[in-house]
Amino acid sequence: QVQLVESGGGLVQPGGSLRLSCAASGSIFSITAMGWYRQAPGKQRELVAVITSGGNTNYVDSVKGRFTISRDNAKNTVNLQMNSLKPEDTAVYYCYARLMSTKALSVQDYWGQGTQVTVSS
Repeated sequence: QVQLVESGGGLVQPGGSLRLSCAASGSIFSITAMGWYRQAPGKQRELVAVITSGGNTNYVDSVKGRFTISRDNAKNTVNLQMNSLKPEDTAVYYCYARLMSTKALSVQDYWGQGTQVTVSS
């Protein structure tokens, strides 16, 4: 069984910063990519940032230059440093991992429970 556990959400004023962290644990054989999605009320879930095992990154246009994703392959963790936060960044942020477990023969997607990020004065 694989688990993704997020931490670091909360309430911050516009222009502030937050750091989200996610740790993957369990029956993991290899991780292809890890990242973060978010879902605001009444909106579809969207990709925020993703990083591959080789270190390649991709960001949604709205966060480029403000958010930075990083990963520790040895610890199976991924972080999202969020700076210059805006009210429109308010959402539930979900950790994501595309990985192969030791119990399956195919790559599957796994999700964390989500952590609330609220940007408000």
